[in-house]
Amino acid sequence: MDENVKKAMEKWPNVPDCYGWLMLDARGAWHMRDEHAQNANTHGDKIEHEALLVFINRNYACDEKGQWFFQNGPQRVFVNLEATPYIARTDATKKFQLHTGETLARIDAAWFTDNGQLLLQTGERIAQVDDRDLMQVLPSLKVDSVSMDDARLLKWVAGKGDEILSLVYYDQSIEVGRIATDRVTRQFNFVREPRQEGSKPSVPSSPPPSLHDATLATSAQARQ
Repeated sequence: MDENVKKAMEKWPNVPDCYGWLMLDARGAWHMRDEHAQNANTHGDKIEHEALLVFINRNYACDEKGQWFFQNGPQRVFVNLEATPYIARTDATKKFQLHTGETLARIDAAWFTDNGQLLLQTGERIAQVDDRDLMQVLPSLKVDSVSMDDARLLKWVAGKGDEILSLVYYDQSIEVGRIATDRVTRQFNFVREPRQEGSKPSVPSSPPPSLHDATLATSAQARQ
């Protein structure tokens, strides 16, 4: 977390938390969700500003309840997760890169959900692979050293057969497990839709200050 953000938290410790206004989608894109988007249960507006995206990713963290948030200066903006707290994509060398920009040096465990989503665990972080990148991953999914094809993988995901599926990554061969979609949040201890205590899902919380203004403000504080 940025030092100037930490200083802002110390200087203004009682700024109310914000819920529902920020979302990370299943492909690793950030979205600002106004009241209309929240009430309609849509993604809202995709954030495209590069410096702002870097700022969000750098100040992205989790509380003790498994609720993920962006620390927007002194204000904690809780994040709605369409999938998992991290999203992984393949880069030009077919290595996995988190939506925050970090390349995974190793993978500790891997699973397919019953919906065909590939999950990767590294340390305490869990990342769903962007569905658009599964074709890139397919040659690295092997049974008895033979790469899977689409049809064979679909059968395996559906639980047909007891073949041992492995994901080959760098010098690793990680046995891939199966996991029910409805078990993911419990097993990995995260909350997809953080809510203010006592609030109803359809009632938006107070909006955050402009994230772009927050970026400018924290940059100005850093120069002081």
